[in-house]
Parts: sequence; structure tokens; C-alpha cells
Amino acid sequence: MLKLPKINSLANQTAELMRESITSGEWLRQLPSERILCKKFLVSRNTLRHALRKLHAEKLILTKPGSGTRILKKNHRPAPPPIDVGLLSPEPLERLRPTQTLWIDELRALLSERGCRMHLFHGQQYFGRNPGTELRRLVAENPLGCWILTLSNAAIQKWFAANNVRCVVAGSVHAGLKLPSCDLDHRATCRHAAGVFLGLGHRKLALLLAQSQLAGAFESEAGFIEGVKRSPQGEAEALVCYHDGTNAGVSASLRQLMNLDAPPTAMLVASSYHYLTAAGCLDQMGRRVPQDISLISRDDDLFLSYVIPTPARYRVGAHMLAKSLLKPILALLENRTPRLLAHRLMPEFVPGESLSRIATSRHRACALAHGLSA
Repeated sequence: MLKLPKINSLANQTAELMRESITSGEWLRQLPSERILCKKFLVSRNTLRHALRKLHAEKLILTKPGSGTRILKKNHRPAPPPIDVGLLSPEPLERLRPTQTLWIDELRALLSERGCRMHLFHGQQYFGRNPGTELRRLVAENPLGCWILTLSNAAIQKWFAANNVRCVVAGSVHAGLKLPSCDLDHRATCRHAAGVFLGLGHRKLALLLAQSQLAGAFESEAGFIEGVKRSPQGEAEALVCYHDGTNAGVSASLRQLMNLDAPPTAMLVASSYHYLTAAGCLDQMGRRVPQDISLISRDDDLFLSYVIPTPARYRVGAHMLAKSLLKPILALLENRTPRLLAHRLMPEFVPGESLSRIATSRHRACALAHGLSA
């Protein structure tokens, strides 16, 4: 009798591939979700579940509703240390500021030159007040050599620190936490901006800042207030005005400031996007930049070069930021402690047409008042 070759079903092939991944140490404690596994092995969910039942019968895995699929058997051979990194963000790449996407692309290229891949993950569920459950599942399903945390709040930073998960913060670290980080020196930048305004004769200064749980926002406020308090000008005053990040929120906060009996004559705006909103709102209110109010943008993006009058702003190259982040990442991948825990970059101040001396503004205001009275 002719013996036909045994046909290996797609479910058996999938089970074999998963078995190999478990044995090699690709997954350590838990299998990824069914959606991720189907995408990885290019199979239907029905085929995948047949394969999972086979591994379950071999007592290689254990599935519990609501808890995922746990790996029972230990790896038969040691797994090589992972060298890939994951970048975790609350928003997808296309919704980040252009400057942020630029340094991410630069960093991805630098890592690729060293044989490391960058995997992008995003989702608001990882950035809530209690993200532990979601972060635990994410890290278990994606065993990576290092994580990059961008736009991270205190809760997510505390979780990574408490669970000893290797990470580098692309931003500032919250007080009381010791994590390697790289960021612009927002404190020094805002202190410098206050000095620029004071040097031009302004005495009523404002900082327009989005409400957030980012450490950089707290650093910005502290630096701005320091810059005013350290000034020999005793009459100088600093106002900090928060908004919710929406166009309506920026406009409402700005109108509240400008309707004061003595409104500010100079304002630092802590976002390139919000700078555009603020400039448009001031124009609607009949306030001219810089004749009636001087503006500086704390952040820079290429589109600001096309704004008239050209905004004064602070600029740092995407490549420089990427290179600064690369150093602690490579150290962690090589099981070394980063030489510098907190690396701060001082951006270059770019003077723009959005600045004027207060004397000029007052002179024009007086001239306008005399013209009206005549």
C-alpha cells in the first residue's frame, strides 16, 4: 500500500511556531493577545485557537478568562538578551508635534545602525491615573530591552520605576523618581525668557501653560517665576495662566488675562501650537504683536518660520536630541548604568519680530490716545 505523506495542518504549524517562540524565550511569562498572534502568524482566530488548544493539552500554557494566556513550562535554552526598544506615547506618531516625530525618526535611524529596532506603541490607557494593569500586560507581551517614555505623567513613571523595567524618559522626570532621562532644560529656558522680557522693559509678564501632569510643565512655571523674582526690578510681576489645551480654552484664558486692569505686556507661550492660537486670538481682540504685546514661544516647530511677525522661540536640533537619548538607551541594553541620569539640553534662543521694547509700545499707545482725544 502506498503511504501518503502526513499533512501538517495550519493549526499544527502555528502551534509549532508558538512552541519554538516559547522555547527560545521570545515570550517569558505570557503570550501576546490573540489579535497580535493572528497578525504575527498570518492566521485566522479559529486556526489560532486550535493551535492554543494543542499547546494547552501539552500543558505548555494555561488560559484564564480575563487574565490572558500564561506560559507554564520554563524555557529549555537561555534566551538572548533583547536588543529592540519600544517607544510608548499617548498619541499615534501622526498626531504628535512635527519636532517630536523628527527626533523619533532620527532615533529610530540611529538604533537601526546598531542593529536595534524601534517598536511604536500608543494609547491613552497607558497614561491614566492607574495604568498598572495595562502596562503589565503590554510589557509582558512585548519583552524588549528598553522602553522610551514620551509625554509621560507621574503614574507611568512610578510604575516603570517600581517594577524595575528598563526605560529612558524622553522628557523630565517627576520629583522623587530616579530614571534616566533626556529633555530640554525648560526651567532654564523659561528663566531666560523672563530675562529677555525684563531686558526689553516689560514688567507685567505672563506664562500661558497647558494643564498637564508633565514634569516639564512644573519646571517651566518654576523657571519663569524664578526669572522674575531674581530680577532687580522690584515692580516686576509674573502671572501663570493655565488652559485645557483646546482652542476655546486658550482663547478663554487669554481673554481673562487681557481683560485685567493692568494686562501683561509680554507673554511666554509653552507650545508652538498654542502660540498660533494665542496670536490669532490677540488679533481678534485688536491687540497687535509686538506693538501691544510681545510674545515668545517656548517650543519650536518648522511652521513657526512662516508666521508673521516671525515668533521669537527656542530651538534645538532633532538629531542632537536623538543622540542624547541614544546614550542611556545603549547603556541599558548593555546592562550598564547610564553615566548621566538626567541630561538637559539648553536650546538656542532665536530672536524674532514678535518682540519689542515696552517704551515703544507705550509711546504708540499714548500717541493713539492723543489722536483719539484730538
